[in-house]
Amino acid sequence: MLDLLSGFVQELRNAGLPVSLTENLDAMEAVRHIPLEDRDAFKYALGATMVKNSAHWRSFETVFEVYFSMRGPEYKIGESTEDELEQMWREMQEQLQQQQGEGKGSSGGMDSLTPEEIAQMLMKALMNGDQGLMRALAKQSVQRFAGMEPGRPVGGTYYLYRTLRNLDLDNMLQKLMEASKQEVGGELTPLEERLEKDEYESRIDQFKKEIEAEIRRRLVADRGAEAMAKTLRKPLPEDVEFMHASRDEMQALKKSLYPLTRKLAARLARKRRHGRKGPLDFRNTVRHSLSYGGTPAEPKFKQPRPSKPELMVVADISGSVAAFARFTLMLVYAIQGQFSKVRSFVFIDGIDEVTEFFKGTDDISEAIHRVNTEADVVWVDGHSDYGHAFEVFWDKYGKDVGPKTTVLFLGDARNNYHASQAWVIKEIRSKARQVYWLNPEPKSYWNTGDSIVGEYAAHTDGAYECRNLRQLEAFVEKLV
Repeated sequence: MLDLLSGFVQELRNAGLPVSLTENLDAMEAVRHIPLEDRDAFKYALGATMVKNSAHWRSFETVFEVYFSMRGPEYKIGESTEDELEQMWREMQEQLQQQQGEGKGSSGGMDSLTPEEIAQMLMKALMNGDQGLMRALAKQSVQRFAGMEPGRPVGGTYYLYRTLRNLDLDNMLQKLMEASKQEVGGELTPLEERLEKDEYESRIDQFKKEIEAEIRRRLVADRGAEAMAKTLRKPLPEDVEFMHASRDEMQALKKSLYPLTRKLAARLARKRRHGRKGPLDFRNTVRHSLSYGGTPAEPKFKQPRPSKPELMVVADISGSVAAFARFTLMLVYAIQGQFSKVRSFVFIDGIDEVTEFFKGTDDISEAIHRVNTEADVVWVDGHSDYGHAFEVFWDKYGKDVGPKTTVLFLGDARNNYHASQAWVIKEIRSKARQVYWLNPEPKSYWNTGDSIVGEYAAHTDGAYECRNLRQLEAFVEKLV
């Protein structure tokens, strides 16, 4: 068990979950009081000690199902002897034949049943909500229809598709509803129909999960838990890349953004409040040294005056980098209390200030929608032209850049082979407090093709790779 839990914790860390040594010890202590056979209690005990973010639960659950797929009561059913399984099928077949009024005897195990007979047995299990029977049917369905072969490098999705295709679950819901109507001897009321439909959909989903679990158990037995966990590993929301996120991953990113902003704002405020000491206070040090015989044993420092930087954000909102700009703007405005002033500019080949869109609204998503639909960012053809956009920015807004201003450029610097006009960044750097460039592309892609990020980065205080929320969070802490 110790080796199993150690491997489980290591895989959680590989998946990105921050599991500390203390949390590991807490989990070890918790599971001492919970039997492994109580699968749900065991899972939630581990989750309570190791998962600190609700967005990490799905990743935790995936790793748990892999590492403990061969433990618990359902696995014991899967490991029943062939005689017990044959007896189960024989009894079900006899009941089926009695219902159909057939006088013939039992014909043996599941291999002798037709797909239609298997479907009828499944329908009976779903009608009655018989969990044990559904598990047994799932096991035998995978054994018969999935075509799994040891050592074959095929993903579980393929085996799941083959099994479900033979079971024809798409039409099962309709058959279950018709059977319910026959039981009551007439039509169901709208409320009864809705409740029955929801219940049957839940049972069908549960049966699909039983099939997935059985396929996973067999794959783990064949390939090992570590290999399977690596195959099924999915990035946490904070590790999803902005430029390649699916629609579902985008939704998960939005849900993760708001708790992140609250945590980050509190952390930045605390950091400013307990910042570094100011310069040495010579007079105060000398005065206190008298109690030590003139030895300056206790240096005194001046307290620094807390100052909030002004922030200008200049973001490319073209193509795939638009998602990166959107999340960065949302994060910046969610913590705008940490800055004395925030101004925002967006561009493609033209540039427009969008600061007003964020004023007087608590819904940052609505402001972002206005940025995408109302901002005047097209000059000629709507293809990225960083050079022209930066020239216009300097002519219109360069006078507003001062020694308290931090300027933040967002974009991949793919300029469609136009002139870079990097001198604008150099001029801004000479006037600003700090200038940074955030690029959502991997560093290995920088300065390849039409990317000229190196020309701009040479005149900044730093260019950073910001492909996901985790990297973006780490950078924002540098701003204050």
